[in-house]
Amino acid sequence: MKSVWEYITRDDFDQHLAWAWGEDFGHGPASGDHTSLACFDSDQRGRADLMSKAHGIFAGRDIATTIIQHCAADIHIEWHVAEGDLIAPGELLMTAEGPFIALLSTERTLLNYLQRLSGIASQSAHLKTLLAGYPCQLLDTRKTTPGWRGLEKWAVQAGGAGNHRMGLYDYIMIKDNHIDFSGGILPAVQRCQSYLALHDLALGIEVEARTLRDVAVAVELEAVDRIMLDNFSVEACRKALELIAGRKETEASGGITERDILAYAQTGVDFISMGALTHSVQNVDLHFKARQH
Repeated sequence: MKSVWEYITRDDFDQHLAWAWGEDFGHGPASGDHTSLACFDSDQRGRADLMSKAHGIFAGRDIATTIIQHCAADIHIEWHVAEGDLIAPGELLMTAEGPFIALLSTERTLLNYLQRLSGIASQSAHLKTLLAGYPCQLLDTRKTTPGWRGLEKWAVQAGGAGNHRMGLYDYIMIKDNHIDFSGGILPAVQRCQSYLALHDLALGIEVEARTLRDVAVAVELEAVDRIMLDNFSVEACRKALELIAGRKETEASGGITERDILAYAQTGVDFISMGALTHSVQNVDLHFKARQH
């Protein structure tokens, strides 16, 4: 498993966290957790337990440590799980001891990150298990929460699935609009080849195919690395793979669900990409319960 810091720099996460803190604490002289500040003395100390209330895959340990330490440097943290571990209801995941106000103030921000990341990791792990025994690799898409892409794509691989392109900058994907307004697959690919040569860029090229005729054109183009079978039925996918005959990488995408993902894998396609890994995920239920010493 890759470190989360390979997906988002610490400086960028500090900015991300500052934005999240601002949502809770506000800005300016009137900012703060006024309820906790009113109810407790600044020197009171306590302990908080991070517990699981559901089954899932835990993701976000390094993120959680960073969040807590940003809130108060003198909070002592003891972890009981590793990144990517299976967790169950009632399981103790982490204990934190330190200033009571800080423990209370960090609760919601901490859980918002951990529940979301663990939900994505859990969804990815579940769908990957449905492909067991097949060489097909499960991939995410760019259907991510704005500002969360690095974190969410990290959580996908924490759950055992893979990443497609990170953005528009690291892979050429020639989609329907590019094809239609360029006058076809061939001129679109040629334009991309010229652009890459002009700017001295070495990027893979993927073409979105909407029909078997598109597949027949794309498979003959040497510059094309992968053909995406967009919204193909399982049977159409099989026919496309017969036509491609292993000459290009293949990816099935569009409308694939938990109900039919296995059928697509059984066609022999190399990749299945699903926006559902990130765009419609149920958070893993966790709680962070504090108590005074």
